[in-house]
Amino acid sequence: MTADPIATNGSSAGPGAAGRAYREVTDAHGRVYRIGETDRDILGHSRKLMVYLPWIAMMAISVFEYAYGSAEDTLSHAHGWTQSNTFWILSVWVFFQAGIAFPCGWLRERGVLTARRAMFLGSGMCLVGFLALSHLSDVWAAILGFGVVGGIGAGLVYATCINMVGKWFPERRGARTGFVNGGFAYGSLPFIFIFNYAFDTANYNEVLDLIGCYILIVVVCCAFFFKDPPKNWWPADIDPPALSSSGKNAADPAKNPPAVRQYTPGEAIRTGMLPLMWISIVMTAGVSIFGISFQVDFAKEVGFGPLVAASSMGVMGVMAVINGIGRGVVGWLSDIGGRKPTLVFVIVVLGLAQFGVIWAGDIKSEWLFLFFAFLSGFGGGAFYPMFAALTPDYFGENYNATNYGLVYSGKLVSGLFGGGLGSMVVAAWGYNGAYALAGGVSMVAAAIALLLRQPGRSQKAAPAPRPRPRTTG
Repeated sequence: MTADPIATNGSSAGPGAAGRAYREVTDAHGRVYRIGETDRDILGHSRKLMVYLPWIAMMAISVFEYAYGSAEDTLSHAHGWTQSNTFWILSVWVFFQAGIAFPCGWLRERGVLTARRAMFLGSGMCLVGFLALSHLSDVWAAILGFGVVGGIGAGLVYATCINMVGKWFPERRGARTGFVNGGFAYGSLPFIFIFNYAFDTANYNEVLDLIGCYILIVVVCCAFFFKDPPKNWWPADIDPPALSSSGKNAADPAKNPPAVRQYTPGEAIRTGMLPLMWISIVMTAGVSIFGISFQVDFAKEVGFGPLVAASSMGVMGVMAVINGIGRGVVGWLSDIGGRKPTLVFVIVVLGLAQFGVIWAGDIKSEWLFLFFAFLSGFGGGAFYPMFAALTPDYFGENYNATNYGLVYSGKLVSGLFGGGLGSMVVAAWGYNGAYALAGGVSMVAAAIALLLRQPGRSQKAAPAPRPRPRTTG
């Protein structure tokens, strides 16, 4: 008798969610997949809700990073802060927003912090962050309230939302991860307009308080429906070991085959691939932050008066939209063309945009400057969902919260590299020299990304391996 093409791990089979039987199948590499339960068995509704709700929550917290620049002048006048003060408040926020990802993942994977509790806790801390920005004039108190507490709160929401998508869509995660990640950029658009048209020293308390309450309500409402799937879960209608066969989903797994097994953080580090990802994201995010931080100042030095006048609202709004939509588009392209090639393409585009900004400044072309600034915004956001999707592609879903937390922690270093060190390079070499260095760093990051390969899988065999035949007695 011919053995069943799927090796069944009978010891782990049994009743699952809603009493639906499940079984665990093992492929040729020994990776286990839990199949048989549908998303509705586990959630009571379609898993699509685990895309839309994280997306909504991400749009709510986007005001922290992408709209903050539009509020800086009013905050400076209201509290008596200097430009350096407002810069450090945001820098501390970036540090803690990125830094909490790994501890959050570690706690979640040990059952100490569920996804729902992480969202509840994060929403409350986000409210505290905006109350601090509204009512605390002492800069150190504002740094503690908005930078530390608000940063941790936003980071808890961000990390939970991104990992939720990766867990519920293990077979085609690129487009969905990009879509959710995009909300973190273009979700700030309404707040950019509010800060430019309806925000002044007469009403800043009310506006900031209302924004904090808005974030709390939206995130809490989304969090009520958050739930992780069981470990090793895959959709019931998909045969994981046969993903590379012809059919509806053939394009994605052939380019992005599932991880050969579930890697713990220590194992992921020892493969050498996670450290390469970390180095690449440090360099790429540093270039992205540098481009965003100094484009307006560079435009002023070149003499682009109308551009600078528009930058406080129109250009920033368009940049946020391009940044966010670009994340979704690139995620979708990565499902078709492969995660790694798409990541390398995005990083190269980011690097070329830095050289383009120099060229536009040299020939005094405002429109060309705008084009390359927007191109930089596209590349400067699109790499985030690529790393978010590539991490479970390489190391599996079971420890993704921790593994991606380690990768994303590279943003801690890049905040210093892109902002503080960037200003030192500008002072020493001028804007042309600084942007040329940024472009070069991006190209090095692209070269490092070319070295990435899925651990445990031969690069000559793109299709997912067929399982070893096994009979059961």
